[in-house]
Amino acid sequence: MTVMKSILNIFQIWYREIGNIIRDKGIMIFILFVPLAYPLLYSYVYTNEVVRDVPVAVVNESNSDLSREILRKMDASPDMKIEAYCTNMDEARELVKRQKVYGIIRIPETLTKDLSRGEQATLGLYCDMSSMLYYKALLVTATNVSLEVNKDIKVDHYITGYTDRQDEISKMPIEYDYVPLYNPQSGFAAFLIPPVLMLIIQQTLLLGIGMSMGNSRERHQGSVIPLHPWYKNPVHIVVGKALPYFMLYMVLAIYMFTVVTDMFTLPKLGHYETFVALIIPYLLACIFLAMVLSTFIYRREDSILLLVFLSVPLLFLSGLSWPTPSMPEFWKYVSYLFPSTFGMNGYVRITSMGASLNDIRTEYMALWIQAGVYFLLACWFYRRQIVAMARRVRPSAKKG
Repeated sequence: MTVMKSILNIFQIWYREIGNIIRDKGIMIFILFVPLAYPLLYSYVYTNEVVRDVPVAVVNESNSDLSREILRKMDASPDMKIEAYCTNMDEARELVKRQKVYGIIRIPETLTKDLSRGEQATLGLYCDMSSMLYYKALLVTATNVSLEVNKDIKVDHYITGYTDRQDEISKMPIEYDYVPLYNPQSGFAAFLIPPVLMLIIQQTLLLGIGMSMGNSRERHQGSVIPLHPWYKNPVHIVVGKALPYFMLYMVLAIYMFTVVTDMFTLPKLGHYETFVALIIPYLLACIFLAMVLSTFIYRREDSILLLVFLSVPLLFLSGLSWPTPSMPEFWKYVSYLFPSTFGMNGYVRITSMGASLNDIRTEYMALWIQAGVYFLLACWFYRRQIVAMARRVRPSAKKG
């Protein structure tokens, strides 16, 4: 009988919470429209994956057959496009300043002379470092072309019959083979979108639950729960309020893992079962954390002011945009307080590296620990609310 009563209480709280969510358009936008639309928006913006045809200016002081061959190879590459030929560096720098080009290729006048003497020749690559993506595209192209041309030059020298010592020097002693293990296209979307999807889940939950708590305080004179027999047990309250969000976000998470990743051909090397195993503790940790943080929210607007600014810092603290070992110790430990840190890292390893549940055991266990700790804190918070309401009712009863 007690078990059935508990289940009935939880069901009544769950049903009432669903009604509150549906009636509030603001909450519906944050927990339904944003998780549905934002993944499509972000993925569409980064559809091209990599930067192509970065415009550059050329200062060809050599004007030799070799220099023209080098420039032809660079212009034929997918990442670089020769936009202008300049007579001097000042003219080329002016184009960079005006954002007409994002780099300069300078070929010195002594190119062929240095090579004919057996000396090392240097090509100049000047990049606009305000954009690291442009710099990477130009550097990779220049490196690949120089290696290709360098190999041709060494082969020519070897065939023409130099001395043994010159032949030994002209041969390439070490040849490297560039094999990207994960994210083979070096795509920016494949790098950025998977962790952003997990961050969207956490932030919309924090905002939606925070707004709901703010509404409750405004309706119930500062309390987050109404004066009703259903709201007597803190465990029932926490479970009943968490269930609507958990059920909705399980569907949204599966939508992100299947529809969004397939639509934009994002990496999905891991198994579906591994993803589901990770997302369950992640959602629970996010929901219970939102309930705990909601103790500081007294108006629905406070949740937006308090939580919106966290999105960008949490992306940095996750260790994906900046390596965790390079973070200051203090911020490293701060990042451990948020489910997004472990959820984003675990999800990226599943989708991009094909990790199994055993491979992400650290992230998986950390999320369950967070879920348990934040669940207990949420129960403690609601217990305090129940006690406070009881104290408020007793004086009213005595006056009556």
